[in-house]
Amino acid sequence: MRTPLAVLALLLPGVPAAAQDWPQWLGPTRDGVSAEKVGPWKGEPQAAWKVPVGEGHSSPIVAGGRVYLHVKAAGKEEEEVLAVDAATGKEVWRQSYARVPFESMFGHGPRATPLASGNRLYTLGVTGVLTCWEAATGKQVWQKDLLQEFGAPNLKFGVTCSPILEGDLLMVNIGGPGASIVALKKDSGEPAWKAMDDKASYSSPIVTGTGADRQVIFLTQKSLVGLSPADGKVFWSVTMVDKLSESSSTPLLSGGLLLGSSITSGSTCVKLESKDGKPGVAEAWKNPKLNCYMSTPMAVGKDRVYMVTGKLKLPPSATLRCVDAATGKEFWNKPDVGLYHASLIRLADGKLLMMDDGGSLELLDPNDTEYKELAKAKICGPTWAHPALAGGRLYIRDHADLLCVPLGD
Repeated sequence: MRTPLAVLALLLPGVPAAAQDWPQWLGPTRDGVSAEKVGPWKGEPQAAWKVPVGEGHSSPIVAGGRVYLHVKAAGKEEEEVLAVDAATGKEVWRQSYARVPFESMFGHGPRATPLASGNRLYTLGVTGVLTCWEAATGKQVWQKDLLQEFGAPNLKFGVTCSPILEGDLLMVNIGGPGASIVALKKDSGEPAWKAMDDKASYSSPIVTGTGADRQVIFLTQKSLVGLSPADGKVFWSVTMVDKLSESSSTPLLSGGLLLGSSITSGSTCVKLESKDGKPGVAEAWKNPKLNCYMSTPMAVGKDRVYMVTGKLKLPPSATLRCVDAATGKEFWNKPDVGLYHASLIRLADGKLLMMDDGGSLELLDPNDTEYKELAKAKICGPTWAHPALAGGRLYIRDHADLLCVPLGD
């Protein structure tokens, strides 16, 4: 039985969910930060359960004692949503829907991560189909084809932006003319506002600030931009173009600084400030060498950022870097932490979990001088999905399965 506090946390946007929940992209506070601790493990952590699932790169979420995952249905031009019991992996419900044909060299399944709020679950498919479900039963509440409705072209690798919920509005970067960013009413899917002409990127948004300074921040195909979540008014925009049109990393807040990163343009850092009574920015620094492919950077302490970057030449190789948030100066780096990608989770005691795209999990003790590994284990197959940490268990989807791996004593 859920406590009233846990239920309230899921109902109120901006309020961290209970420690046992990971209800959206990058967790309760949408920044990869967990309220849990994980100690060094001995031996190889073993999966408590494992269930085969369909294709996709969408990450699992955990809410109300269930794990939700969005996948492609095998052998069909359909996508399906799966709900399983978080403790046992037993299926609770499964629902599917048709989509237009889609193929990609990096897989044909969903990329965007579901979002749970109250008794609603929201999923966005690789062809732009946004669906609201009853979380308890899987009953479809409403569905919208966003590419069709807003005249937007699909991306080469498919729609990837994980929706964000602010108040009663769901917001997503869809990339239509006059509708680069759209907000829809969460109860009906009806449009509330639309803004800008930028084409879409593969990045997902964040929200920050309070009162009149509240803003939703997107990295589109063309710019890092802050908008009013209430009406879509653009507060500020900083040009940030990736020559490959493959910006995927979620913007990072570190103190009063905002960091955006992509493959060819590297990283741009701006200082958030107030200008003429509304949110604005001032350039802090740029570093073209800090080029995140898919991994979202992680703030560590008051002034450090850990980043997983890639290289533009083959063969692929990912490097973990510790940099100064204020200047972009690198303190140290650790090469070959993955091929393209590794996910980072910051724990309550400041330590980091790093899940690389080969299926290895590392527990790190971050510092300014060196890479310090406390534990490492191979726990699953290849994966580009971000894991979910909830109740001492890590929930992972690899190329074939959804797994639950206990990390407690």
